Amino acid sequence: MGRAAALKFAQEGAKIVGCDINTTTDAATIEAVRELGGEIISISPCDLTKRENCEQLVNLAMKTYGCIDVLYNNAGMAHMSWLDDCKHDDWYKTIDQELSLVYQLTQVAWPHLKESGASIVNVGSANGWIAIHPVPGIAHTAAKGGVIAMTRQLAMEGRAHGIRANSISPGLIQTLQTAPLLEDPEWTSDVMQKIMMGRIGQPEEIAAVASFLASDESSYITAADIWVDGGMTAW
Repeated sequence: MGRAAALKFAQEGAKIVGCDINTTTDAATIEAVRELGGEIISISPCDLTKRENCEQLVNLAMKTYGCIDVLYNNAGMAHMSWLDDCKHDDWYKTIDQELSLVYQLTQVAWPHLKESGASIVNVGSANGWIAIHPVPGIAHTAAKGGVIAMTRQLAMEGRAHGIRANSISPGLIQTLQTAPLLEDPEWTSDVMQKIMMGRIGQPEEIAAVASFLASDESSYITAADIWVDGGMTAW
């Protein structure tokens, strides 16, 4: 979803400061954006659970462009398990890699976001709202519920500085992380029964909403969570 967002933002004329924990995929994203004529710089490997990496990323943006107009908190990694099977480390790794990194990067960037009256866009999940029968997401649901709640708090704290903060809650999206699950036809069939539109979402469909929330077209929207889930949470 990060690459799809980078491409969409580039098409809209954004200057992108990105990062990736994987240097190979980072290079591929940079190449894809530049092939479109877009402008991008990026850091890899970059682990946003480490504060010094957050500071490095923010400093790069400020040194290169002098401001931050949009903060898109898309990074994350879930370690999926049921409560009975959840390992101690998997709980804390998921909270760290899906919730704490959003807090950490936002806090580091906050002084600059206040100066520009930025738009913050966070990525939650349908799992932050509902429990989905075949999804072993005890830590994932907690982390993404926290992201959604924190977004509302950021909107409230940022209002005096012209900051808008919103989140997107994707449903089942075809990504590298969901690929192993989607290879199981029984699992996929079970989840598909919850999706009104009867199909899996694509990363580009999340990126389109992120672009909208980042732009002035959503100028009267803040503290909102947008469900991009094919109707999953309404059924």
